[in-house]
Amino acid sequence: MCGTSATDDLLVVAAAREAADEILADLRVPVAKALDLSTAHGFDLAVTRLAARLHRLTAKSDAEALRQALQVLDVDWRATSPAQRSALVRRALEAAGRATAPVSRAIAAPFGRAATEVVQATRGDSRRRHRLAIAADLNGLDRRAIEHVTRANTLFVRDGYGTRLEAFGQRVRETVARGLEAGLGRDAIAEDLVILAEAGLVRQATSYWTVVAASFVGEARSLSQISSYAEARIERYVLMAVLDEHTTNACRFLDGKVLETAAAVRTIERLEASDDPLAIKRERPWVRERVSDDGKRHLAVDGTTGPTILAVVERSGVGALDDRGVYSRTLSSRDLAPAGIGFPPFHGLCRTTTVPDI
Repeated sequence: MCGTSATDDLLVVAAAREAADEILADLRVPVAKALDLSTAHGFDLAVTRLAARLHRLTAKSDAEALRQALQVLDVDWRATSPAQRSALVRRALEAAGRATAPVSRAIAAPFGRAATEVVQATRGDSRRRHRLAIAADLNGLDRRAIEHVTRANTLFVRDGYGTRLEAFGQRVRETVARGLEAGLGRDAIAEDLVILAEAGLVRQATSYWTVVAASFVGEARSLSQISSYAEARIERYVLMAVLDEHTTNACRFLDGKVLETAAAVRTIERLEASDDPLAIKRERPWVRERVSDDGKRHLAVDGTTGPTILAVVERSGVGALDDRGVYSRTLSSRDLAPAGIGFPPFHGLCRTTTVPDI
């Protein structure tokens, strides 16, 4: 791959910082890691640091999965039958799956530490910036939030690897079929499979871990904020988006919506009770943008009550500063929680946060 993106550069810097921190810790040198999640810059920095940490921890497993899969797939495909080709792809996926099986265990502890850092930083921000009358120490809901966000995201990553492997297997079948149809030999098909495997099993990791880290940090921050509001007896809170050129229609629409703290606490309790990633996703579905037959863009979720349209985008504000856009057929704030809209994140790389309604 030629050149590096700004995200790649940030990940390199963050990975270097993590390595330096570990060396200093081994030398018993105290390291201050204060997080400031109250600003977009601070949030992005926290996400970049966590993404770099996760990428570094899983790079060896990803590389081994690549090696194992390609070793199985390095055959003369012209000499195989359809049944043999299916068996080879299945064996390749099984080998890659064994190589990545340790990932869930490897990231559990870093997730737990990161969740604790985010929750502690958020609680401190609630005390200082919002002047909430809460204790300095973590409360019971904070600790439950740390446990939930760690467990849930570990499950999401495990399922995410399974989904990636399934997609990789399908692309392998298509690539081999096209190669055979075009009369390509073993070496040519092998080259195509190397490119495919690197893209699906290794290169995709950078963007994947950035999305995972953003979702993780955003959720941990939100859960701690809800905990602080409940402890301070704040009955309502306000969704606050970062209205810059990159903000999605979903967050522009949700910006300024006022929601009930009690409803959010009930959602957290339901999330804690589930070990099913699909059920958790239905409880707090991400907002999707869809185009209807008439060309209108809809903001919709698919939650526990089924598909629900949140709003129709009449005029998008995407690309502009401080422009929410214009929407019709909007769901009221009262109806957002039953649809699964309670607290951020609302989509991948979501930066929306909450503030107390006081």
